[in-house]
Amino acid sequence: MKKFIYIILVFFSIYNLKAQNTKRDTVNKLNEIVITANRTPIKIKNDPGAISLVSQKELDFMPKSIAADEALSLVPGVRVENPHDGERVHISIRGQGILTEKGLRGIGVLLDGIPLNDPSGFAPDLFNVDWENVKRIEVIRGPAASMYGSGAAAGVINIITDNGPKKPLGVKISQHFGSYGFHKTLAEIGGTSNSLNYNINISHLAGNGFRDHQAFWANNIYEKLKFTPSEKLRLTQIISHTDYFHQNPEGLNLNQLSNPRQANPDANPFNEYQKTNRTTWGITGNYKINNSQSIKAYVYYRTWRYKETSNKYAGYRNYTDPGAGLQYNISLNQNNITHHFGFGSDVKFQNINLYKLQSASDTNRVESTDETNIETDSLLANNLINQYSTGVYAFYRFELGKFNFIANIRQDNIYNKLTNKMLGIDTATTDINFTHTTLRTGISYNVSDAITVFANYSQGFLPPSVEELASNPVGYSGFNTHLKPATSECYEAGTRGTLFKKMYYDITGFLMYTTDDFFRFKQSGRGNQEVFYGNAGNSRRYGLETYFSVNILHNLNLQMAYTYSDFRYTSAQIDPVYTDTNYVLTKPPQKGQYLPNCPKHQLFAELKYRINKNFKFGISTIYQSEWAIYTDPDAYFGKLDPAVYQNWQKGYTLFNAKAAYDWQVKNVCGELSLSVRNIANENYIAFTEPDPDGNSYQPGPGREFFVNLVVKF
Repeated sequence: MKKFIYIILVFFSIYNLKAQNTKRDTVNKLNEIVITANRTPIKIKNDPGAISLVSQKELDFMPKSIAADEALSLVPGVRVENPHDGERVHISIRGQGILTEKGLRGIGVLLDGIPLNDPSGFAPDLFNVDWENVKRIEVIRGPAASMYGSGAAAGVINIITDNGPKKPLGVKISQHFGSYGFHKTLAEIGGTSNSLNYNINISHLAGNGFRDHQAFWANNIYEKLKFTPSEKLRLTQIISHTDYFHQNPEGLNLNQLSNPRQANPDANPFNEYQKTNRTTWGITGNYKINNSQSIKAYVYYRTWRYKETSNKYAGYRNYTDPGAGLQYNISLNQNNITHHFGFGSDVKFQNINLYKLQSASDTNRVESTDETNIETDSLLANNLINQYSTGVYAFYRFELGKFNFIANIRQDNIYNKLTNKMLGIDTATTDINFTHTTLRTGISYNVSDAITVFANYSQGFLPPSVEELASNPVGYSGFNTHLKPATSECYEAGTRGTLFKKMYYDITGFLMYTTDDFFRFKQSGRGNQEVFYGNAGNSRRYGLETYFSVNILHNLNLQMAYTYSDFRYTSAQIDPVYTDTNYVLTKPPQKGQYLPNCPKHQLFAELKYRINKNFKFGISTIYQSEWAIYTDPDAYFGKLDPAVYQNWQKGYTLFNAKAAYDWQVKNVCGELSLSVRNIANENYIAFTEPDPDGNSYQPGPGREFFVNLVVKF
């Protein structure tokens, strides 16, 4: 299969020499790219940190267009695992977020300027994002807590959706079909009328999944209005709604992998699934006071209902989640020197009504995609959780010709309160509060368009999320009071530039030290699905992140993102509660062992060829080297190389391909495409849970085909 792929590439390279009058794919020029994720606009050539941009050109070439594993594939330092072949993914940046059972930890997420993170910095998912409607993605790699607080210990993902067309009315309709019963329908309407631009996106998707009991469906609505009543004032209003359902087949043990499509025996009898219904209202604004001063603001209100079933309990959560932010900017110019100052504050609230009912099983249950409640009326927990956070920050940027200097500082205060409705008044309340100040400073020098060098120092702050606090190993109610925040220091240096107007490159090396890093464990009697968290000690992480985009020949473009990671625990300072062998099933990590779910080598490469103005073809490969899963609880006895006594998962290499035909008939245009993922039908493990209970392996899908039709008029 590999030889066949190489022959195809050679053929297209030769054919390319004969191509005439075709459109050239250009490499991004540094002086044309402006990044907004740094709280203030800055050209990428002047940015003193590791940052990536995913443009609409890359997003339009996604085979499936439903999840972040496709959208972020060309961003080095980012690992996205998609164990369910749907929208529910696991995302980590430089190893932050690797232990998360669901949602995003330590990664700040913005959707059109509205934060998706709660007061603790936890983002529950990316279900509100329809990747087919995204215009660009900016990714800050490395601690950005000094800008965005506890939700950005690993970095920031800034997602910007498409605007409506400049004409009064434009319509887009797309239909997708694929393997394992996958289908997606999208309708979009937008346009511009005087000072108002609007875009409304509605989509429905569903699929059966690669494995048994892995079906999913989703309904999304996203409405955005941009109002510009004057040159000084810009307002953007959004309404976002998602209704998402996903069955959970659970992980398999090694013996069960002989049939990778089967579900865990608990999954169907207990009807394990997750259901999310969420709506967000938000407004962002920018007011230009004069040529040197401006004010930015946002406000949002989010409500959602969530249910998760397992072999132990059915958990119900009802959320209300409002927030707001205000930022003042001023720029001063003097003798070719520019000073940029900014001051701001973020305020977030969250109230959660949470209760759990004991699960029951139905061994005669017929598999279906319903939401049947298989549970008793036995109440295991009944809690009210209140969260409140404030963040106050300031930043400064200095420009002198080709030299740039930045400095950020922020203080965060997070308040967590849990009221146990099942206890008496005197013992009902648990309070846990966290306060921390973070810094960031960096410099860059733009030698030319070919070379920009940069270096920075940044700090991270990762407090326990409500998910981690509410997972209490000593009972179904109350907070886990043994948890404390993880803090980090990161040193970074790199270079980027454009060579010969044909190649854009970005190379970054980093070294990060984390204190009180996390680990996760399970315990007897609490079910296979319930996970608990603890502080494992300290860790050291260093790595190299590289990205290249090269126009090899006329209309032949190669993009490649490669990441090298070496992440290890450097000490084992475990709270005694986590080593109580009476109930803990996980041996805490030892000094010298690797952090789980972090392969040393990660590569994504994509070769795209435009044969003529209508037809284009692309082929890509994904490579992951082996990675550690968890500590072997019986094999480690203080050996010289503790990494040997970890359970390891072998890596994999996948090949994908896509062919697309662009067409236009009068005022109607569109694209018809065919995609194949995992061409060689390789058997591989898409995700491993760092738990030694045996059900740690989630197989990835085999060969998949997708047909997509997009029509615009």
